[in-house]
Amino acid sequence: MESSHSLSGPLAGVKIIDVTAVLMGPSATQQLADLGADVIKIEPPDGDKTRAIGPMGDRKMGPIFLGVNRNKRSLVLDLKKPEGLEALRRLVKTADVLTYNVRPAAMARLGLTYEALSALNPRLIYVGMFGFSQRGRYAPSPAFDDLIQAAAGVTASMSAASADGSAGFVPLNLMDRSVGLYAFGVIASALYAREKTGQGQRVDVPMFETMVPYVLGDHLYGQKYQPAQGGFGYPRLMSSARRPFRTKDAQVCCVIYQDHHWKAFLGILGMGHLYDTDPRFKDITARTMHADELNLFVEKHLVEKTTAEWQQLLKEADVPVFPAHTFETLLEDGHLNDIGFFRDEEVPGVGAVRETAVPSEWFGTPAQSYRPPPTLGQHSAEVLAEAGYGPEEIEQMMLRGVTR
Repeated sequence: MESSHSLSGPLAGVKIIDVTAVLMGPSATQQLADLGADVIKIEPPDGDKTRAIGPMGDRKMGPIFLGVNRNKRSLVLDLKKPEGLEALRRLVKTADVLTYNVRPAAMARLGLTYEALSALNPRLIYVGMFGFSQRGRYAPSPAFDDLIQAAAGVTASMSAASADGSAGFVPLNLMDRSVGLYAFGVIASALYAREKTGQGQRVDVPMFETMVPYVLGDHLYGQKYQPAQGGFGYPRLMSSARRPFRTKDAQVCCVIYQDHHWKAFLGILGMGHLYDTDPRFKDITARTMHADELNLFVEKHLVEKTTAEWQQLLKEADVPVFPAHTFETLLEDGHLNDIGFFRDEEVPGVGAVRETAVPSEWFGTPAQSYRPPPTLGQHSAEVLAEAGYGPEEIEQMMLRGVTR
């Protein structure tokens, strides 16, 4: 009989001990699980806090939790109790990776440092995801998505790009998910390095230092040079008029960017002569410096036709164009339906939930298995038995509140 933790994919056979919670860490480990890794999610007796957020939160199966915890197994361990720590150490002995996203000082208080765990398993890859590098003054500080958006300059770029100069947060957990994606690549790279050296290692993935080059890659701009060749901010991205454009009946996004795009668009308008006579259209450098004016120029003309008319005209001219989806219309997107991107899956205790596909498409080692996001402690007995605990030992651990 196939074990409940058998998954297919390029990472099949890799065991991850996942001591992460909320969003950043779980988003990284879900990507590993989607590709076949056996991810054992270590949860406190009350569970990951995101279990309680939103509909079904009263059942500890909220939508945010469901979104980043499929294909994992849930093991409850109270790490404040010696027996819980001992169980985790036993699991580490046969693990490939341990991930965590609390501050390193908290791991040290529990005796779960890299030095302590690598002594049990020299091949262990020990990956921490937290706010700031441990080599700087911010090391002890906690971090959340909003805080890192502000710290890394995201809010500054948004206020500079807004028409009234008001600051704001991107309405996504952009920092958590971006750092989680980076951590996924770091973990995969560390596994590859171990294949060559035979040794595990510690890797720190700090949010602040990950996101600063993310932001400055676009907005350092003229300050990239020493001495400076201009100010901060990529004008095309900072334009307050950069937005989906209104048409007669809806909104559309079109990216009129390269030379041939502008020649084609101006030709559609019957204004082809402007490309040669108006210096703002001369080349990409000029167009970038006049981004606000040119965005307003496009906006003025797009409102004269319907979205469907513009889609036809711009596609024929090889100008990138796409209607601006709402959340509702995104779920009805024809292309996504063509490839079966959305599907309904049954989750015990919840019912049907809408799932998204693994976005990468593998033609040699496809990831085809699916395990629903686990209920709290669903796999506790199973995982502890695999670690060598007998039925009576597991029962006693449950009675003492070490697991559930």
